[in-house]
Amino acid sequence: MLPIVHPQGHHESLNTRARQRARTPAMHRTARRARLSFMRPNPIHASDDPEVVRQLIRENPWCTLVSNNAGELVASHYPVLLDEESAELAVLTHVGRPDEKVHGLGDQEVMLIVQGRHGYISPSWYVPRTTPAPTWNFSVAHCYGVPEILGAEQNLRVLTRLVEHFERHVEHPQFLDPDWGAQLAKGTVGLRIPISHFVCKIKLSHDKSPENQQRVIAALRAPGPYHHPALADDMERSIVG
Repeated sequence: MLPIVHPQGHHESLNTRARQRARTPAMHRTARRARLSFMRPNPIHASDDPEVVRQLIRENPWCTLVSNNAGELVASHYPVLLDEESAELAVLTHVGRPDEKVHGLGDQEVMLIVQGRHGYISPSWYVPRTTPAPTWNFSVAHCYGVPEILGAEQNLRVLTRLVEHFERHVEHPQFLDPDWGAQLAKGTVGLRIPISHFVCKIKLSHDKSPENQQRVIAALRAPGPYHHPALADDMERSIVG
């Protein structure tokens, strides 16, 4: 069920030959541009509340890890856990070997993309003649931090917690056996990522009239190609809050 051991990882590499070339001034410029890239600003939908990000991580533990290694963008997809024992915002995860080398993990910052529920919004749902423009409702956070490489024992504890976190919801859970888990952990590298800063957007029709908001919620709950009651619930909580 869980993607714990994947020696090849869950990464998509954009030009594998780039790792074989020495750094050039152009690559340094590319790396600088990557570090300075931010989500498109839109204050109406922005949130700077760490608790909003924490909840987003709790509800959406499958995330995208993005790094810039030798001028090459690399993305991997892994489950994460919020570090609930930490006062600071941080996540616990792992990568399957050799992803730690593909990402060039060390002292450089990485970006963790946390994607919440999202869905298409048809203009036909609004009050007639309101707007002809369709849109997309979504919640997302881009989290930045320098990963801390965990030791073998810490990594095993994180893997054990990760399996327990998901297995506890099934009828006959199979938790990680310590001896087998120790062998399993050798194919992974554990990470703790303290989030030093983030950009979070919660775009759930906040810029629409109350009547149109309710019409969108009703349309998302109705049967049809864009039926998405969970997104409707997110809208209600966000608008009321």
